[in-house]
Amino acid sequence: MTREEKNKQIEDLMTILGATNNLYIADTSGLNAEQTSDLRRACFKADIEMTVVKNALLKKAMERSPKNFDDIYEALKGNSSIMISEVGNAPAKLIKDFRKKSNKPLLKAAYIDEAIFVGDNQLDTLVNLKSKNELIGEIILLLESPMKNVISALQGGGGQTIAGLLKTLEERKA
Repeated sequence: MTREEKNKQIEDLMTILGATNNLYIADTSGLNAEQTSDLRRACFKADIEMTVVKNALLKKAMERSPKNFDDIYEALKGNSSIMISEVGNAPAKLIKDFRKKSNKPLLKAAYIDEAIFVGDNQLDTLVNLKSKNELIGEIILLLESPMKNVISALQGGGGQTIAGLLKTLEERKA
């Protein structure tokens, strides 16, 4: 590979790194051709981009990026594939599901919204991460719940008077 080709790949990787907040690095070595095809197909269905990369080029792109990838460098050994997704936990779920049939891919590291996770032992943590939309939904439900309680107390039989409302609120405290 010529220097120009390497520089072009580094630039491409820098573009990818700059455009994503969710990056997974996985070890896919040892997968046969059929398993690799199945993994790529599963990635495509889950809207995850998967690309095999050279560690040295990825490290150079990370070093040039304004984002802080320092803790990931130690994971850049052996065969590496990057997985990119809009949903932070989608690649982790895909890896966990795929490993029901195979012992690979192994999670090397992940960068999720500036948080870094290193090692395959972090897979369950990443699977359980909630997406931004899921968190917003939960917050809305939490805020909505007290309002629903007040409305139902006002609409209920004992809530038609102030005394009934106070009694309902008093019972809820006890």
